[in-house]
Amino acid sequence: MKKTTVFSLMLSACCFAGLSAQEANHFVVKANKLGAEIQPTMYGHFFEDINYGADGGLYAELIKNRSFEFPNRLQGWKTFGKVAVLDNGPFDRNPHYVRLSNPGHAHKRTGLENEGFFGIGLKANEKYRFSVWAKGNGQKILVELIDPASMGETQVMVSGEIEINSADWKKYELVLTAPQTFAKAHLRIFLASGGDVDLEHVSLFPVDTWKGRENGLRKDLVQALVDTKPGVFRFPGGCIVEGTEIDDRYQWKNSVGPVENRPLNSNRWEYTFPHRYYPDYHQTYGMGFYELFLLSEDMGAEPLPIVNVGLACQYQNDDPKAHVPVDQLDSYIQDALDLIEFANGDESTEWGKLRADMGHPAPFNLKFIGVGNEQWGPEYPERLKYFVDAIRKAYPDIQIIGSSGPNSEGKDFDYLWPEMKKLKVDLVDEHFYRPEDWFLKSGNRYDNYDRKGPKVFAGEYACHGKGKKWNHFHASLLEAAFLTGVERNADVVYMATYAPLLAHVEGWQWRPDLIWFDNLRSVRSCSWHVQYLYGHNKGTQVVPLLMDGKAVSGQADQNGLFASAVWDEPTKSYIIKVVNVSDKAQPVSIEFDGLKKKKLAEQATCILFHSDEPDAENTLDNPNLIVPKESKVSVEGKNLQAEIGAQTFAIYRIAVQ
Repeated sequence: MKKTTVFSLMLSACCFAGLSAQEANHFVVKANKLGAEIQPTMYGHFFEDINYGADGGLYAELIKNRSFEFPNRLQGWKTFGKVAVLDNGPFDRNPHYVRLSNPGHAHKRTGLENEGFFGIGLKANEKYRFSVWAKGNGQKILVELIDPASMGETQVMVSGEIEINSADWKKYELVLTAPQTFAKAHLRIFLASGGDVDLEHVSLFPVDTWKGRENGLRKDLVQALVDTKPGVFRFPGGCIVEGTEIDDRYQWKNSVGPVENRPLNSNRWEYTFPHRYYPDYHQTYGMGFYELFLLSEDMGAEPLPIVNVGLACQYQNDDPKAHVPVDQLDSYIQDALDLIEFANGDESTEWGKLRADMGHPAPFNLKFIGVGNEQWGPEYPERLKYFVDAIRKAYPDIQIIGSSGPNSEGKDFDYLWPEMKKLKVDLVDEHFYRPEDWFLKSGNRYDNYDRKGPKVFAGEYACHGKGKKWNHFHASLLEAAFLTGVERNADVVYMATYAPLLAHVEGWQWRPDLIWFDNLRSVRSCSWHVQYLYGHNKGTQVVPLLMDGKAVSGQADQNGLFASAVWDEPTKSYIIKVVNVSDKAQPVSIEFDGLKKKKLAEQATCILFHSDEPDAENTLDNPNLIVPKESKVSVEGKNLQAEIGAQTFAIYRIAVQ
């Protein structure tokens, strides 16, 4: 964008003083009528292990198949010399390990090489912690980080040696410093002495993880989550909660305790989309429920775990025998109750003690739990009832979230909402991956919802452009427009989370996604910027904003405008959000009615989010192509006049003096 273009846009969108010949769109803000409280949980994140979002992504482990537990035991590894896979290792839920033996000649080699997740990303001068459980009798192993494609004198970038000095299983560590930045390194291990040596749980982490934790998370990705100021964090899914079959559902109890003894689970996103097939995509549970609760705490977000309701994925299972009979739900219900104890119980309880032993004596103060994901039909409320009854009895203060099914309207949706009311769940999870037209028509979706029924959790949503399933600007603009209606109805909608959250550029199954990354870099999409703008301009109470006596929700006579207004008590400010989805600039006059003795500041802050190219997007190579711009605008008495540029999201913050 040329500087002159930027300047003219800012001039017209932020500080247009004498409105054009076109009649202004007149907004009235009922400044003295503070309405519904906006929940701290209103905007947040939803995490599911899709698109290599956990292993190979947010979880900072750099080694693929570190415990040799993939169905193909050596997947991700190359072996050379004499290498055997054995199954009587020290960890009962991860019994497999490798034995390296003398290759039989002094000039031959035995060892392993790991490819990582699309390579191993290294940054110059950064430290990397190699660790391994091993046993031997004075054997040595040589550990190298290599450039496998090097045409130089050597492949080796850095190396170190470890002496295996115990005949019993023991953990060994070595810190290596990368001499250069390289995205596609491999790890190589040589047997460097005679005799046999056994290796298990081979691991490599950057030392500089989020908050420096050894079983840690990737810093840049966590920072991108933290920066939006999320109020709620839903995990671990999504469809993986259900499992393709009930046996491969996500089981939280397998994801806690010592990381080396957390069992492997399959991941349905390996095979759900054959056209995007990744046979090496599994769940190690290295980033399990403890780490996800910690992440919630780090972000200042309320944790929202989802548990299985006794149903496998209904998309993939027509046979009722695939699901858990109603009279066999006890262990599933107990899992939900034990999860609450893990989060909130004191150290005298079984699961509270485990949390404390893992390093967090204080409770996580869990307030919400979701039961079931995109379930439908009578089999869902039939099972949900038993969970609701048990949770209400044991933990009456926990808020329970039910589901309205996989669609935002239709037969299943119409059936489930009354059922959720009968069960008296606290919130109902709605999902909508919908095209542009749906978002344009849904600005008033919640205007006529039942004010006395369960509240809404918009748990998964994203605008999917027709033939444009990427994070282009126009899709984010329509998401911003839709969210004005969510905000205006804060007495009904208590939470909203975009989905999916993360995607590796070389390993995605689904798009669009909020944050994209490769082994070294990440990019914040246009949709991320919309989430950021809402999270940082949330306010505390809704304020009525009307045009000709009606909410501004993109109706036929409203010139492509969507708008909402909130009061922000900590800063004593009004925040006005206006989205212009039309192809023409729209003059807007904002009148603050009912201020009485209050005065508006003479200047307001204006934030603009715009692109001259609706199909443009931020990329790894150009991450800041489309970002919000901030400036100051004048306020005249009780009025603000502006011209909102075509295809623009504008925010005005006006303090009260």
